[in-house]
Amino acid sequence: MDTSAPHRPAPQDSPPDRVEEAIPVLRVREAARAVRWYARLGFTEQWEHRFEPGLPAFVEVARGAVRLFLSEHVGDARPGTLVYLRVADVDAVAAEFGVTAQDVPWAREIELSDPDGNRLRVGTPLE
Repeated sequence: MDTSAPHRPAPQDSPPDRVEEAIPVLRVREAARAVRWYARLGFTEQWEHRFEPGLPAFVEVARGAVRLFLSEHVGDARPGTLVYLRVADVDAVAAEFGVTAQDVPWAREIELSDPDGNRLRVGTPLE
């Protein structure tokens, strides 16, 4: 019996045309409603996928280079997830949602909840 560690390939750089990134998946009940809410944060819908008409939607929204996946599929993500979003002007976002930003040691922040209870902490780093 071979008890040596399994061979793992050495990490390689990504091809120049491929970007590596982490994209949070948020559970939503109604994708269209969620897309409208995220539009208030400056996100735009990139695409929507359904395996068949009437089945749950899986949608990508983007704000510049920041992307989120919104999924109606049960089990794709836990409701109430927290995502941190760094923005250039948190006060503008706060004004859009009628809240006041607060200074914490690392940033000026607000916390929002989308219609499905997912939480977004939005902040601008202090300089």
